[in-house]
Amino acid sequence: MEFATRRPKPSIAASHARTVGSSWLSAKLTDLVESQSFNTFIIVVILINAVTLGLETSPAAMAATGPWLYRLDRLALLIFTAEILAKLWVYRKRFFSEGWNIFDFSIVAIAWFPAVGPLAVLRALRILRVLRLISVVPQMRTVVGALFKALPGMLSIIAVLTLVFYVAAVMATKLFGEAFPTWFGSVGESMYTLFQIMTLESWSMGIVRPVMEIYPLAWVFFVPFVIITSFAVLNLFIALIVNSMQSAQLQDRNSAEAEAEIAHNERELLLQRIDLLADEIRRMRK
Repeated sequence: MEFATRRPKPSIAASHARTVGSSWLSAKLTDLVESQSFNTFIIVVILINAVTLGLETSPAAMAATGPWLYRLDRLALLIFTAEILAKLWVYRKRFFSEGWNIFDFSIVAIAWFPAVGPLAVLRALRILRVLRLISVVPQMRTVVGALFKALPGMLSIIAVLTLVFYVAAVMATKLFGEAFPTWFGSVGESMYTLFQIMTLESWSMGIVRPVMEIYPLAWVFFVPFVIITSFAVLNLFIALIVNSMQSAQLQDRNSAEAEAEIAHNERELLLQRIDLLADEIRRMRK
């Protein structure tokens, strides 16, 4: 008679021990990944990795310390991977609910693809790891968050600017296209030339003054265009971004004050409960 070999079922105590051990590990990892010292360590690793990636572009540095630079780069990648795995263990599904975590995960995941054949371009994308500074430095996150919040207003300003450019390009093509076909031969060429004028790159001596030699009154067209685009519309971008950053900082300050008030209320409630418990103990002793 053959007897089937069965694995013994784990006892309730063993299952409880595993659960307690897992909870203890999660608590320790949570304290680690959310500590300021760990965040500072990651920032230092990112900065060192940025320096090593920059040195890899130097033939002299590669000839002298090439193998060590590759080892440091691989060590940085292992540290970043361990960080992501620790956060995945701690936050589980909540990890992907935050955009910055997805950003970090994507950058680290790209680095593990083999940079050979058609994927050789991924080797140059390793420098994207430096952008992780944005996600680990709160001040940088505030700036980027303010930029994203300002996008709807910026799109409206871009639409107005595009309309101004199109009208000015059609006018410039009709006015100056015959004498200056290189700059104003078509609407597309005129828009590119006007973009150069808007950036104030050699706009006077390089473009406007040669045009004024044939069309003396051309300044009547170009000067208002520069005032409208360079000094008016572009300043709207600056005002919008500054306003968005102020709103973001105010929101962060209000959140911090709300958290402090909640902590204060919880402390007061705890003290009240302690007083009630002390009174109850005194009554029991009597």
